[in-house]
Amino acid sequence: MPSELELADRWERINKVVEVFLKGNTNASSIARETGFKRTEVQEYLNEWRSVIHSDQMIQTRAREALAGADQHYSMLIQEAWDVVRQADQTQQLSQKTAGLKLIADVQQKQIDMLQKAGLIENNEMADQILETERKQEILMKILKEVVANCDHCKKEVFSRLSDVTGRSEGYSV
Repeated sequence: MPSELELADRWERINKVVEVFLKGNTNASSIARETGFKRTEVQEYLNEWRSVIHSDQMIQTRAREALAGADQHYSMLIQEAWDVVRQADQTQQLSQKTAGLKLIADVQQKQIDMLQKAGLIENNEMADQILETERKQEILMKILKEVVANCDHCKKEVFSRLSDVTGRSEGYSV
């Protein structure tokens, strides 16, 4: 049985690994380089930490509350972005409308990613949400193309920005 000093030292090393992990560095080899531990030790420490986290009811409750809060925050951001899109549409500010629509798509994707990583969205639910998001994006693309169809300057700007977002060349036809 390890002594209290050995146990404290082990938890100090686990905390060092977890600190790097929680900053977004999820690669065990990279964490090993940064902490000076062996890769196998890093994996062992992370597994031990996960085991403790999963068995602690209070931590699980706090995590669920944080996740629910984050989900609510994303939903609020999406609603606010739709308000911006509606206002931009009323004042005919196409660039703001385009930016708002892109923001909505980005925030929705981040919300879905967060829920999937938390294990709250099953693969079939995730596929349905992805299809729904893609459907909405196609509708938004069609709206944008129709709105700028009669303005060559706007058309060039919108299609250029759409190309940046989609990663493919967007045509100038409606």
